[in-house]
Amino acid sequence: MSEPPVDPAQASGAAPPAEGEAPQSKKGAKKAEAKAKKEAEKARKAAEREAAAAAQKAAAGGDEDLAKESYGDWTHTIKVDAEKVQLKNLGDGHVGKTVKLRAWIQNARMQGAKMAFVELREERNWTVQGVIAASPEGKPVSKQMVKWVGALRFESFVLVEATVQKPLEPVKSCRVSEYELHLTKCYVIAAGPEVLPLGLNAANRAIASFEDEDPSQPAQVPAEGIENLSITDSAAAPSASLSTHLNNPAMHKRAPVQQAIADVRMTVRKLFSEYLDSKDFVQFEAPCLIGAASEGGANVFSLPYFEKQAYLAQSPQFYKQIEIAGGRKRVYCIGPVFRAENSNTPRHMTEFTGLDLEMEIEESYHEVIHMIEGVMLHIFRGLEERCKEQIELIRAIYPSDEFLLPADGKEVRLTFAEGQKLLREEGPEEFRNVSDDEDMSTPQEKALGALVRKKFGTDFYVLDKFPEGARPFYTLEDPANPKVTNAYDFFMRGQEILSGGQRIHVPELLEARLRKKGIDPTSPGIREYVDVFRSAGVPPHGGGGIGLDRVVAWYLNLPSVHLTSYYPRTPKRLSP
Repeated sequence: MSEPPVDPAQASGAAPPAEGEAPQSKKGAKKAEAKAKKEAEKARKAAEREAAAAAQKAAAGGDEDLAKESYGDWTHTIKVDAEKVQLKNLGDGHVGKTVKLRAWIQNARMQGAKMAFVELREERNWTVQGVIAASPEGKPVSKQMVKWVGALRFESFVLVEATVQKPLEPVKSCRVSEYELHLTKCYVIAAGPEVLPLGLNAANRAIASFEDEDPSQPAQVPAEGIENLSITDSAAAPSASLSTHLNNPAMHKRAPVQQAIADVRMTVRKLFSEYLDSKDFVQFEAPCLIGAASEGGANVFSLPYFEKQAYLAQSPQFYKQIEIAGGRKRVYCIGPVFRAENSNTPRHMTEFTGLDLEMEIEESYHEVIHMIEGVMLHIFRGLEERCKEQIELIRAIYPSDEFLLPADGKEVRLTFAEGQKLLREEGPEEFRNVSDDEDMSTPQEKALGALVRKKFGTDFYVLDKFPEGARPFYTLEDPANPKVTNAYDFFMRGQEILSGGQRIHVPELLEARLRKKGIDPTSPGIREYVDVFRSAGVPPHGGGGIGLDRVVAWYLNLPSVHLTSYYPRTPKRLSP
């Protein structure tokens, strides 16, 4: 039986014309047919995409996180067996290899939904870029893992496993710019806070104010709305006060500039010891607790000591001399010095580190001056060689002129009177009438330092023959002119960093000078000191005490000695 004929419009899927409507034209039918085919193709492709997504999801375990064992909080059961690496040692030999690294999260940000970037920092300013991207199959890196890494809090301490790769172009924001780490594992060992009290960018900027408020009061925290900046962009970050820095010691000390200053400080100590060891000096240890106020009792801290009173030593002076009396020819010590001075200035602290030396004199006390010149020049030249990188970093934050040294054999040594004469003749107007019999003020010292730099081309020099009234009781008067003493100060950039001289080694002379200074030779502490010279013959000797904090501060031309101290102590600060 034959089928009835089919209307072409109906065969193409077009609806038949409604009752009362005109039949569709051939052109309209073709348009309708093309539209229907297009919609059908769209539906087919959408179905294919859905099927592919479903297949991928199924391959990745559906909603299951296949990388959940590769990230999260670290526990003692988690082991990463890759090679341990330090950023400073990364090289071409590591490219393509899997390594592990412990570091701080300096920065973290998402790049879309499947990729994140982090900056990882080790000690000082060693940083590297980390990249993490979700794997199509969800393992070893899942989208959940990427999202978690991209949201890590700043200054969290993490353990990562990664493959070392070469970036498409150098990563300018990181010190390790020629390599990057492609993360496959990441564990938080110690999480950072939600909000940092002092961000690393602010901590690495020059301090805004050196007024140190009461540490018991909350310090103003800089608003760090641009915390996502790399440390290399810290110049754009807000700065903080000294009080904010010291009240947040962990972040203050993490700043690369502070670590660089600390490196310079410790290098000065090492260079001091190195030089003196090479000159047959013997190191010893002086006590901090003493039974009587030393040096006449001025500016000394006292404290209860069982049934008695004890004091914190202002200087190891007496003990250096006892070591010489005990048969040593040359001695030195490094230790804390305490001064109960209520001075709230950038130059003063109530506790600082002293570098002290004492030596036997054979012919002239100038032997001591030359020895100290030698150790100081060894320190300065050693810093240029060993701390070049740190000094460059510090000067990028705290700009300063290069510290000028005298040429060999051209060391500048002026008498006190010559220094005052130079001030009167070439210094500022207010110093045209300075006296040779009175000690210099700080403004005088700085003005003289500027003149010496201009006239002799050096920031390091010595003033000798200080007036008798400006020196302590144990300093020997010049036998040829009792108005002055065999005593000297050493200066850096016009600021004193060492005071020293020849000591009185004859007990009768020592007693006479004590009385001249208004000190009873039989008073507690003083009597025991004089008795050392009565108990045995003591050779002529001299030395000096160097303020470590000042050497570092003035060499770098920092605005405050407080920046050079690990934990500065001032009349306002006893913490942390």
